[in-house]
Amino acid sequence: MRIAIASDHAALDLKAELRDWLIEQGHEVADLGPDSADSVDYPDFGYRLASVVADGTAERGVALCGSGIGISMSVNRNPAMRCALVSEPLSAALAREHNDANCIAMGARLTGSDMAKACLEAFLTTEFAGGRHQRRVDKLSNPEI
Repeated sequence: MRIAIASDHAALDLKAELRDWLIEQGHEVADLGPDSADSVDYPDFGYRLASVVADGTAERGVALCGSGIGISMSVNRNPAMRCALVSEPLSAALAREHNDANCIAMGARLTGSDMAKACLEAFLTTEFAGGRHQRRVDKLSNPEI
């Protein structure tokens, strides 16, 4: 699978560990940065990640910051994105099964590397159930506000 991963400076180490683990699992990974621990703004990297997944360059995305909250908000500004903030495998699996999430976000200050890998495994191996959930997913990209 083609997976894009991005973070801010607070999640740099977790990003590197997950990137390497994904490659070991046989995935093609695009690391969208950052490349140093210098302070950066998470929206810049969230927007970059969203663009790459939305245009089909990557099939799925992984967004990381200190809490996972800020970067998930920035990813979800793109109407093609359904980024779920997860902290354990069940929420990652349900994000795929019920919401057809194409990106997950995690907080490096809140989620350890083993749990993050378990979340990624659930996210990447769970299929979207479709059916009654499709109508709701369609509304996420086309809100009638």
